[in-house]
Amino acid sequence: MALVSDGRKAIALVRKAVRNRSAVIDVRRTQSAGPQHPPFHYRVAVYFADGAVNMYQMRQWYKPLAGLAKTWPVVVLSRSATGAQALLADDALPVAFVPTVRDLERFISTQDIRVVLYVNQNTRNFQMFRYGRRWHVFINHGESDKMYMTTNQYKAYDYAMIAGDAARERLSRVLWDYDLDHRAIAIGRPQADHYSGALPYTPDDRTVVLYAPTWEGDRPSAHYGSIVTHGEALVAALLRTGRHRVIYRPHPRSGVVNAEYGAANRRIIAALAAANAADPAAQHVFDDGPDLGWQLSAADVAVVDISAMVYDRLAADRPLLITRPADPAAAIDTHGYLSACEWLTAAGAPDIVAQTERVLDDPDAVARLEQWVSRYFGDTTPGAATARFHAAVQRLMDEWDAWYARSVDERDDEPEDEAELDDEG
Repeated sequence: MALVSDGRKAIALVRKAVRNRSAVIDVRRTQSAGPQHPPFHYRVAVYFADGAVNMYQMRQWYKPLAGLAKTWPVVVLSRSATGAQALLADDALPVAFVPTVRDLERFISTQDIRVVLYVNQNTRNFQMFRYGRRWHVFINHGESDKMYMTTNQYKAYDYAMIAGDAARERLSRVLWDYDLDHRAIAIGRPQADHYSGALPYTPDDRTVVLYAPTWEGDRPSAHYGSIVTHGEALVAALLRTGRHRVIYRPHPRSGVVNAEYGAANRRIIAALAAANAADPAAQHVFDDGPDLGWQLSAADVAVVDISAMVYDRLAADRPLLITRPADPAAAIDTHGYLSACEWLTAAGAPDIVAQTERVLDDPDAVARLEQWVSRYFGDTTPGAATARFHAAVQRLMDEWDAWYARSVDERDDEPEDEAELDDEG
């Protein structure tokens, strides 16, 4: 049995190597045929060491970063061939493919990068931290109450851009000796100012329900995924009514750890297709596209797992239900929104129609939602978060100028060499 397992792992490694090699060739060819990076042009870099599987972390930042680039030119430093391949195909921002430290060093030596942004906690981030005289800033790929949001890794960055008061309270409760007032900058959710994508259906009088589960997780404390425990039952109940439209957006990693989870995901997709075949007017949607935004604004109610999607939906200021994990070992932070949210249990999943009607019509539920939206994101007026994001980068640029001027003055004050000292003596 062990030999079979080892053989499968070896085959998987070979296939991965072949895919990576093919991606490297494709990226090199694409970049050599395209325009070259102007020297000393970029002021902001986004460091992305992940492959294509985690592109969702980058894509949500495309439009905010494109807006920022009108003031401060932005480039993505991509360390993975499959990640660079996906970034180039999206063609949203300039991309520098820097797979080795030597490549990285060579590129940044030809640029004037003053702020480096990080969307995740990849361990290869530390290969970029070695370069001083620039600010290293964690911007994350979402807001949530997961343990990930209070990792001590925050201290590795010069600054962190956070969503609002809830994030500040969360960090102050967990991190010791962390200067929140100086190092954490609240900007809200700039992505909410840039919802992207067109509706793939014609609106009508159906109630639209977004079901956006996360993946199954790789350890008991992170078993937040609901596809097996909630998903099939709630989707089946909604498909039966003839009054609802389902938008199903599963996490791209669904099923990578648990085959049963992946099989349930495929059954839901098949059920949506069968329902559309039986009633084309239903226009149910299986959504695996790169755009995130239209789903959040179009859905009357969202059903999401404990993940960044909770807070993406909160930023949209629209009703939502959160699936309560069936695994008792799953860690739930009840200090924030999860202490007062609208839970959907596995047992309650078949009753999803009544649950959606309740959160739409209950004045108390609506009032609670407004309170928590403000606590997590502050002013959600269109454009407000984008303005805070731009102001935060401007602040960092101003501080860079001040530190650079100080370092130049200090160098000017130093004797040039020992020989000059001897001559003067």
